[in-house]
Amino acid sequence: MNKPVILVAEDDKPISKLITTTLETQGYKYLEASTGEMTIMEAVSRQPDLMILDLGLPDMDGVEIIRKVRAWSNLPIIVVSARSEDRDKIEALDAGADDYLTKPFSVEELLARLRVSLRRVQYDRDKLQKDASSFSNGNLRIDYAAGVVYLQGEEIHLTPSEYKLLCLLAKNVGKVLTHNYILHEIWGSHSYDVPALRVFMATLRKKIESGSSQKLIQTHIGIGYRMLQVSEDA
Repeated sequence: MNKPVILVAEDDKPISKLITTTLETQGYKYLEASTGEMTIMEAVSRQPDLMILDLGLPDMDGVEIIRKVRAWSNLPIIVVSARSEDRDKIEALDAGADDYLTKPFSVEELLARLRVSLRRVQYDRDKLQKDASSFSNGNLRIDYAAGVVYLQGEEIHLTPSEYKLLCLLAKNVGKVLTHNYILHEIWGSHSYDVPALRVFMATLRKKIESGSSQKLIQTHIGIGYRMLQVSEDA
């Protein structure tokens, strides 16, 4: 099997060296870019499996790079940035980034998040290949064709809004979805606000995590939610 190719878009040479050395020791291939223009060129011409992106490249803001890439590609993008404000994280995630890691960072955490994103890519590819009409994650199963949800083999009742929320999270498993993104995708506007979304999410969690040790939904305080990929017997 071909080794994943990671595009590292970082203009700080010591950090770029740290990331590429770490990738190399883990058996990944990598490409390097130190400007926004070079990043987009490498993404288009070399079609890597994942991008690690610094938002502060010298010629182009990272959020603009994300938007340009998202115009034509679903390439997973993990932001690694010194910008630690919630608004910066939300802007990058809303633009289409899959994950956000703040500098200084742990290389072990970066590798873990990289593995999650690559697993999601593989899952999406497998799902397309077999044209799946259902979704399974640990003890949870969604039958999209029937519109039914099962937990540990037993059917559970969800309201229409809870079902839509669950399907949205499932179709983006491993990816952080911001509050604004979820509100727009589920209700098409901000007719519901973030406090209301928290209530819907709390009731959904209670139903799909009840009686099981598995944690399926992770809260990113001030940002949004992510469905975790869990093992079959978690």
